Amino acid sequence: MKKQHTSDRRTFIKKAGLAAAGFSVAPYILPSGRLFAPTGARSSEHVVMVAFAGGVRQQESVLKRYLDDSQNEPYPGNIMYNIFDGEPPVSKIVYGTGTGGISPIPAILGQSLEQQGTVFREISALSAGHFGGLNSLVQGSTVTTQGLKQRPINPTIFEYLRRHGGYSATDVWFIGNGIGNSTPLLNHSAHPDYGASYAGNFFAPTVTFSSVGNTYLADAKIYHPENELAPMYRLKTFLDMQFQALTSASTGLGNTEDEKQNIKAFMKAMYTKVSDGTLDLPPVTDNGDLYTMGFAVEVMKWFKPAFMMVNLSAVDSCHSNFSNYLAALHRADHAVGHLWNSIQTEIPELAGQTSIICTPECGRNLQPNNILDQNEWLAFDHSDSNSLRAWTVLAGSGIPSGLSIGSEANPVGRVSDSMMTVADLLGVKPEVQSAGMVVPGTASLLDQI
Repeated sequence: MKKQHTSDRRTFIKKAGLAAAGFSVAPYILPSGRLFAPTGARSSEHVVMVAFAGGVRQQESVLKRYLDDSQNEPYPGNIMYNIFDGEPPVSKIVYGTGTGGISPIPAILGQSLEQQGTVFREISALSAGHFGGLNSLVQGSTVTTQGLKQRPINPTIFEYLRRHGGYSATDVWFIGNGIGNSTPLLNHSAHPDYGASYAGNFFAPTVTFSSVGNTYLADAKIYHPENELAPMYRLKTFLDMQFQALTSASTGLGNTEDEKQNIKAFMKAMYTKVSDGTLDLPPVTDNGDLYTMGFAVEVMKWFKPAFMMVNLSAVDSCHSNFSNYLAALHRADHAVGHLWNSIQTEIPELAGQTSIICTPECGRNLQPNNILDQNEWLAFDHSDSNSLRAWTVLAGSGIPSGLSIGSEANPVGRVSDSMMTVADLLGVKPEVQSAGMVVPGTASLLDQI
């Protein structure tokens, strides 16, 4: 791949005036932080974690109850059939495409991830909130003294992998579907022993490839400092608004020349694909989660990273619109199906050598709020004990197949275990455990099978 794009990289570097102007554009590359080889046994070469950020109820997902446990309508069914086994609903279909969502999206995978791997049917969330939930996924701790729009206090999985696993910056990616709140801050912590020098690359496709991003960045134009001050200041304002969180680190934001060339060549190739309509998008791409997943697939194809985390959050619509939540959940499953199918069928270097972990950051309430949607269905917030119920699905390299673990009466595992499972699969679990900065009791899910 590198040889194929060498000329593009060199041409693009010559055109790119952003670096010379002192601007930083996401995604960005950090220097390699290799200290020593990992001491753990690696059972997978590549790991992808998909976070269903925004809160997912057990009832509509792993329990496959559709409307039966939410709207007092006796219509069960599985709307996530790329991930879970089970027949879809037969009535009151609102989650698909077409007018009113009457056409379910066909399954992509011939065999669900549940059949291919292991399902932890009932795990415990560490927080009923989004920020605490995301922190438990990336750092194995919620750290309740930490506020919004602050770096994590404890190291993230990105930093553990880079410092202890010897991975370079282009080996570790965090794909977000926006830059609101604290999302761009979770690619590294403020911990003095880790920090920016060991960060993962953060990439928000819906921002970088928005209409505004395309205007300013697609051609990487060099502005004349005397004659074109106005567009330069507009560019600076755009970057300040979109990427201010990424430029707050005090040290460590260095790049090797090869990494700079590779990332810029990738960006140029993506703008070309956007323009040509040739992105590897899911068959249905009608929300931000699906668009984000298309770019995640492109990152996997280009960089072949050891670890990538993808953040999907459209299910957060459940606060005010239950029908839209069902549609978003169905599309998140569609996105996962596309990702896993692409890895197995279009990226030979990753096929058979990649593991996938899918998990919500938290659940949703048992009882609804008072907000009615277009179908007169009630919405759900997240604050009670039902919000602390979640699930995790693992499949691929190093994962046993066909196992179902845990139940409502016997929960097994917790959300923070996903982070330790990544560390386990990629061989740095002993170092993460020795660091002692995860929630006590956090363990690899592979040790709980």
